[in-house]
Amino acid sequence: MGDWYTVGLALGLGLAIGVLFAGLLSATPLGRAAAVVLAGTAGAVAGLLIEDWAEIGAGLGGGFVGALAAGIVVAGALRRGGTRGGLALIVAVAAAGLAALAFVPFVGYVQAIVLPGLAARLRRTQGERYAGLRSLAKD
Repeated sequence: MGDWYTVGLALGLGLAIGVLFAGLLSATPLGRAAAVVLAGTAGAVAGLLIEDWAEIGAGLGGGFVGALAAGIVVAGALRRGGTRGGLALIVAVAAAGLAALAFVPFVGYVQAIVLPGLAARLRRTQGERYAGLRSLAKD
């Protein structure tokens, strides 16, 4: 395989690492910032383990993008009443799936385009906490 495969692999693994860190640390704004920094660093290390400078850059960028995109989703889910532990587990499983898909040629590049796009779309359509039956209650 060529450099295009290893760069895509580093990008996809960096995204998965970013999603994982965001799921574990995004309960507070400081945690979201820490997730971005740690994910970028861990993505760069993953890129270094894969091969060379291009992979380090791809892993670094993937870690940043993954943590930022997943941080938006996690913060919104927590704001609407999701539990930290359950959400961390769900996001960890999603990160494992993203990491597995990164080994498929070209999929790492697609992930790098789709994941921030989905986060931006969710950010625009975020509502408040679901009212449920409270909307039927008489005040």
